[in-house]
Amino acid sequence: MTLTSPDAVGAPPPERVPQPQPAGSNSIPDRCRALINNRSFELFIVGVIVINAIVLGMGTYADLASRHEPLFATIYNVILGIYVVELLIRLTAYRWNPREFVKDGWNIFDFIVVVASFVPALRANAMLLRMVRLLRIVRLVRFLPDLRVLVSAAGRSVPGIASLAAATFVLIFIYGMAGWVLFGSHDPANYGNVGLAMLTMFVMLTLENFPDNVAMGQEISQWTILFFISYVLLASFLIFNLFIGIVLNSMEEARAADRKEHEKDDLLERLRDARAALEDAERELQKAHRDDG
Repeated sequence: MTLTSPDAVGAPPPERVPQPQPAGSNSIPDRCRALINNRSFELFIVGVIVINAIVLGMGTYADLASRHEPLFATIYNVILGIYVVELLIRLTAYRWNPREFVKDGWNIFDFIVVVASFVPALRANAMLLRMVRLLRIVRLVRFLPDLRVLVSAAGRSVPGIASLAAATFVLIFIYGMAGWVLFGSHDPANYGNVGLAMLTMFVMLTLENFPDNVAMGQEISQWTILFFISYVLLASFLIFNLFIGIVLNSMEEARAADRKEHEKDDLLERLRDARAALEDAERELQKAHRDDG
């Protein structure tokens, strides 16, 4: 789901284009493809998304919402109309080929968000309609290259984080059971059962209640400090460092994939330029041949 990088930081990137067509074509799909690759068009869509976010925020103020409800509704409809036109342009650029269109995950997301706005059940429910409108703001990610890489990295890190979460749960369960055995009768509010003990251990991941628990344990025995120190070393330090390592590794993979896609897109662009140059040369030769004849 990587796209071609922009020439300037913060500028929206061009879309991944479908299979290249013969250069110099003036067909409607080629014009639509040129339009979605146009930076001004991308900046316009970014502006529409920002306006959508501003209007959504203004709608949370009861006095503004009541006084300007018809205006807000009109703005929402205009923005939805712009999104529909944009979606149709993108579909046309892919020559209405679903297989090519769905290769980009952002195209699927845009399609779902736009189509959901027309579902009668959603439009009749104010809360669900607001959620759909809120999802439109997420579309801003596709136009911000650095943020798009972060989202890709987050997706790549899910399997590793899931495994780490399972290991963390087992660790919290073991220490929760041990805490119930050691402190259940002395501090039933925090260690009265395994559920409370696990909740206490989970909060201790942030070290927020660590001093209080150490003080509570020392009332029983000075040796209980080993219980808390070992837990902090394993959970707070080791687990969090493993989490950071997984995220950083996923970030490197996402950047490598992004660079690889950029190289591929640059090669395709050079090939299209070379084809255009060859076709121009061929037309010049044909013209020269007709003039000589």
